[in-house]
Amino acid sequence: MDSGRTTVLLLVVVLSTSLLAGVAYSSDTTRQVTTDERYTLFGVQADGWFGNDNGYAAVVDESGTTVWNWSVPNSRVFDTEQLENGNILVSVAVSVPQADCPTDYREDRFDRPCVRNRVVELDYETQDIVWEYDWYDAFPNHHEVHDADRLPSGETAIADMGNDRAFVVDQSGTITWEWNASDHISRDTEWFDEHVPEGSEDEFASNGPESDWTHLNDIDRLDNGNFLLSIRNYDVVLEVARNESIVETYGEPGDHSIMDEQHNPNLLSETGTLVVADSGNDRIVELNATNQTVVSEYGSVPAGSNVGDPSLRWPRDADRLPNGNTLITDSRRFRILEVAPNGSVVWSHLRQDDRSIVYEADRIRLDGEYLPEEPSVSTDNATLVTRTNGPLVDLYATLDSYLAFVPFLPLWVGPLPLVIGLVDLGALLLLVRGRLR
Repeated sequence: MDSGRTTVLLLVVVLSTSLLAGVAYSSDTTRQVTTDERYTLFGVQADGWFGNDNGYAAVVDESGTTVWNWSVPNSRVFDTEQLENGNILVSVAVSVPQADCPTDYREDRFDRPCVRNRVVELDYETQDIVWEYDWYDAFPNHHEVHDADRLPSGETAIADMGNDRAFVVDQSGTITWEWNASDHISRDTEWFDEHVPEGSEDEFASNGPESDWTHLNDIDRLDNGNFLLSIRNYDVVLEVARNESIVETYGEPGDHSIMDEQHNPNLLSETGTLVVADSGNDRIVELNATNQTVVSEYGSVPAGSNVGDPSLRWPRDADRLPNGNTLITDSRRFRILEVAPNGSVVWSHLRQDDRSIVYEADRIRLDGEYLPEEPSVSTDNATLVTRTNGPLVDLYATLDSYLAFVPFLPLWVGPLPLVIGLVDLGALLLLVRGRLR
């Protein structure tokens, strides 16, 4: 190989490596919080990667110091919320060895665990379990309980993903209300015929009891007594009355311009909007609840925010706080962000070092006062400013999101570092090949 060509290849390696170094970032843990409520409660599905069973619930103060944590072995934690009595309600899925599973949930063909779904109420000070409701399901993935809410009646509303249903239990564990997706949105129902696009019937039809058909991942009680249900795999949010009828549909199956595999929707009566963690679109979207037009969409933080990559990646929770800020759980960026209406990051808690896949976060009080999980908004102009990416950035974010499924890759390895690394490897191989000739 001639010296000129060798020099060019060496320059490629040096320049691309320097670019690669510039992509890496440190996990600065916190920024200043601007609210009076100084504590944040959150649930971590897993540290490291989605398949790990090492989840936990935790509370951090404004500096990011952990002041409370709770876990059980072999578990994944999802929704966490503080109750009016100061206790903590946790939705946790526990992986159980097959030999210890009830007979109905043993798979002789596969040596895989079943899952014990638990909704537990913990005394904050002692961590004693003061109430619990649990049930078993076939296996953990897509069968984990994701959400439970305590109702004013003292009952508990639960989203049961594995059985495609939502239900309510009283303190004795008796089911007092139940809504089954198979009765209301399956093939040949009136709702299915009206909302599922022609030609997409097979895509939205059930393929069996363990097929992750609906991925029903959230339930909230509305002021009118109805329930708001998130049907992730349909890209819709439903308002369901106590008589089980569907009274409102937000989004449409397969219409990703509205929502794509969403999580934790919040209907804000004060503003007449629906705030949604629009996970598949890597954004927080606020919709006009009447006509479902986009009021705002937030997909990236401003430059210089010092929270890592500016774009969101698979956010799964967004709560509008009383001061008008929005608390965002950015799952695949391993962080929690508090964002002001102008889009600036006013507080953050970064967990990239542990690769903590945070599912949901709430701002709470520890001074005896109670802050509801979905608090009322006291700020007149609370809508989050629109911050969107261009088409090339959206393409980059999509590729970046796919890379997030590769557990052994370091956090900073996105599409650009990967391409640079491949260019480096190709250049080095050419250099070696030239030397061997």
